[in-house]
Amino acid sequence: MKDDYLLDPATVFLNHGSFGACPRDVFDAFQRRQREMEANPVLFLGRRSAELLRASREALAAYVGARADDLVYVPNATTGVNIALNSWPLEPGDEVLTTDLEYGACVAAARRRCEAAGATLRAVRIPLPFDLARFAAAMQGAIGPRTRLILVSHITSVTALVLPMRELVAGARARGVATLIDGAHAPGQVPLDLDALGADIYTGNCHKWLSAPKASAFLHARPEHHARLHAPVTSWGYVAEAMAPGGVSGGHTGFDAYLGRTTLERRMQWQGTRDIAAALTVPDAIAWQAARDWPAQQARCHAMALTLMHRQCARWELPPIAPDESFAQMVPIPVPVAAERAAGLRERLYDDHRIEVPVTVHEGRVFVRVSVQAYTEEADLAALERALERILAG
Repeated sequence: MKDDYLLDPATVFLNHGSFGACPRDVFDAFQRRQREMEANPVLFLGRRSAELLRASREALAAYVGARADDLVYVPNATTGVNIALNSWPLEPGDEVLTTDLEYGACVAAARRRCEAAGATLRAVRIPLPFDLARFAAAMQGAIGPRTRLILVSHITSVTALVLPMRELVAGARARGVATLIDGAHAPGQVPLDLDALGADIYTGNCHKWLSAPKASAFLHARPEHHARLHAPVTSWGYVAEAMAPGGVSGGHTGFDAYLGRTTLERRMQWQGTRDIAAALTVPDAIAWQAARDWPAQQARCHAMALTLMHRQCARWELPPIAPDESFAQMVPIPVPVAAERAAGLRERLYDDHRIEVPVTVHEGRVFVRVSVQAYTEEADLAALERALERILAG
């Protein structure tokens, strides 16, 4: 499927997990939306955007197992995490619980929010090799009397582990603790049923494994939390909240035309002028994958990734960090490299071998985190193996 994507054929691209890659047909649909907007920006943004975004959200909601009224588009999952953290009520002495496996940017956001509130951020150490059965119990056991929120990744960035969300969310809810799930890598890589999962807040990227255009992501919130969530930018939706539909303020009329009908829509949807074409193209990405039997593609990629991981683990005599069921289409290959040499390894892989792949570090251990997407071929994985052999064994 390489020809279906716009990737540079001279590069072995094994880093779909960082920013995704958009198929040619989906990117064409994205650009058609942009041209439609530019043909009459006032009509597109001022009078049609709420209707267009609602139709797109309905398609996305069906895909992730949710109600359209319970989700909104945001530029990326990090933005979604920030919205939830900055909106969540925290008092001095309260606690936000997380793990030592989390994405650094979201940890920074949680730390900043806790410092501002006088709360504490506490990370539970999750030992490797990862024990799937004990994860939820470990997190529940760490809940204290002042724990107010648990922030956890659905799929971890550094180690590519698929964490057991159902057990975590159910256990936290039984203890009266809310859950904020960073699902940056999940949509398009693992099945989602957000209503069944029941997380208080779930945010996920559409531009990664769902292969939509960049800056398309969503924030999903249970209905009881809509009123507590605040947008990072205060705009016309907050004016519209205090007015009857069709009211007048500041020279603008007909707020519903572009702000939407619900509190969540009005606060989050209009952040000033911005390009909404990526969000409107999400249904095209969903349809594109559906037309290509995506579950079969995912299964093939999963098998390729696991085979590569086990082959390389045997080569370097380093065991996998988790059982096969803890991975989807990304795998972390442990390599015998000192942590301080990780950046140099990544640079050599790209500069000397034109292989785009991240090299990550966790607790002093170094991993080559390989993404296997539908366009990945066995020749790509073989090129990586040859390059690692030359660099590490040479």
